[in-house]
Amino acid sequence: MLTHPQFNPVALQLGPVAIHWYGLMYLLAFLAFYLLGRWRVRHTHYGRSTGFSPADVEDLLFWGVAGVVLGGRLGYVLFYKPAYYLSHPLEIFAVWEGGMAFHGGLLGVLVACALFARRKGLTFLQLMDFVAPLVPIGLALGRLGNFINGELWGRASQAPWAMVFPQSGSAFARHPSQLYQFAGEGLLLFVVLWLYSAKPRAVGRVSGLFLLGYGILRFAAEFAREPDAFLGLLAAGLTMGQILSIPMMIAGLWLLVRPAPTEFTRRLS
Repeated sequence: MLTHPQFNPVALQLGPVAIHWYGLMYLLAFLAFYLLGRWRVRHTHYGRSTGFSPADVEDLLFWGVAGVVLGGRLGYVLFYKPAYYLSHPLEIFAVWEGGMAFHGGLLGVLVACALFARRKGLTFLQLMDFVAPLVPIGLALGRLGNFINGELWGRASQAPWAMVFPQSGSAFARHPSQLYQFAGEGLLLFVVLWLYSAKPRAVGRVSGLFLLGYGILRFAAEFAREPDAFLGLLAAGLTMGQILSIPMMIAGLWLLVRPAPTEFTRRLS
């Protein structure tokens, strides 16, 4: 039976300034987005079709960071603990205490991208097709941060690789579900999207594959992840993460199977 290594949550101590692992993962995620985005602008058809420049990637990153932070926090407040924060409204701003929701962060990014696309004269889906393959590496780093912190552990398991998480308050061995999500929603989804987007696709197809792929992988990973104690299992024995993933899968499938826009069909003929 394995035991979580109990990493020091502080990655770097620079005098009075402490940089925590989770914050470092966010910084690395934003850096990965920036570097991969610049590469896509310079070396793929997306740079030519959107008229993007490296400077536009910097602007997009700024908008995206704002969307992730604001949307992720508000999503956690509204989806997971609305009653608590209604009684403690000032704690909504205490982001250093943790509490971010991926689905809320996704909504925040969608709003930010919609505003940015309008500013650049692009359609929303054109921009999202550019952004989608840049996202999974950031998701992988976020799950790695969860594992380092020993949080969001999995359900009890007898698997040989099951691990005791002392932060859970129990001696049960559990799935290291953070690593499952790191490998699935992070690395696997990145490889699939990167390869799929290497060739020109009809507008919305890459975005659709991201939504469908993430939804499926997150839905599956939730079977190994311990439900939030303050929510437990909800309708039909599903977790909140699974319920929020269902609309993503439906939207993604629709974007993948809908007829290609006429202008794309004309270019291929």
